[in-house]
Amino acid sequence: MQLQYEPIRLDLRVPFRIAHGTSHSRENVLLRLSDGEHEGYGEAAPVRQHHETQAEVLDYLAALSLPDDPFLIEDILSSLPPGPRSAQAAIDIALHDLVGKKLGVPIYRLFGLNPNRAPQTSFTIGIGTPDEVQEWARAAAQRFPILKIKLGHDTAASIEQVRAIRAVSDARLVADANCAWSLEQALEIIPRLADLGLEWIEQPLPEDDLDGMRRLRWASPLPIFADEPVRAARDIPRLVGCADGVSIKLMKAGGLRHAYQAIAVARAHDLQVLLSCMVETSLGITAAAHLAPLADWADLDGNLWLVDDPFLGVRVQEGRLLLPDGPGLGITRRAR
Repeated sequence: MQLQYEPIRLDLRVPFRIAHGTSHSRENVLLRLSDGEHEGYGEAAPVRQHHETQAEVLDYLAALSLPDDPFLIEDILSSLPPGPRSAQAAIDIALHDLVGKKLGVPIYRLFGLNPNRAPQTSFTIGIGTPDEVQEWARAAAQRFPILKIKLGHDTAASIEQVRAIRAVSDARLVADANCAWSLEQALEIIPRLADLGLEWIEQPLPEDDLDGMRRLRWASPLPIFADEPVRAARDIPRLVGCADGVSIKLMKAGGLRHAYQAIAVARAHDLQVLLSCMVETSLGITAAAHLAPLADWADLDGNLWLVDDPFLGVRVQEGRLLLPDGPGLGITRRAR
């Protein structure tokens, strides 16, 4: 198979502020796999928290040589050299897209899934002033019945942010603290967030504080989801007792195949599944959406932050993910 790739800069509509920092743009990589008859597309969104960079992804792809038969997905993925997971995810996505096109079926059918079972997706509200978050919440609530609120290190400001959003929106609210709090802070703030109608909280403590997560989970009035400690399926068993659910991202897991395995392991341990994303084009978001029927919750909105999304793919209608029914990913290039 012939592999081609290109770097892409994705500018954001508004600055995206979370506890880890503020982003104005992201540097991703698009790739194309061709067998001479069909082409499969993939995307890498380097995971900054794992110290991945666009340059590292490009170097990784430049060193690859892939076999000719795209149907040997397991063999190809298992033989990939160690490297950035997002690069491996791009290869995985492109292989599934190519195989789906060769067979003439959408990816969700390759996995035997019913797209009508996909949960509603949330829309993310970044950290901001009360006036800013109210403006964002009003706009988002017109299309999304679930809002996911990013919270920061300042717990008082976090309470004010949630209170401000609740004052202007009757949407269902969930939140993500991105490792911002100590155990003591979390024990103090989470009951107050529950009083404001929050339904669950994602990664309130540092990713290596599993003992704190375990203690918090038993004391918390809200379900706790783990995110930063979750990469591949093998990371999930150690989180049993520390969380009620896990956040799974294709870019962290290494693609559709590995995300599917992680979901199966989570289910085996009675954990809820949140299918989430990085800032990605509709290519990457649509790939994740093909697995959404397996999830309890979805947070697949990374493409909606973009000034210029080069692809058309999954659509959202009143929070519902509407998958394209074309072969493979079912995406198309936007006209320029």
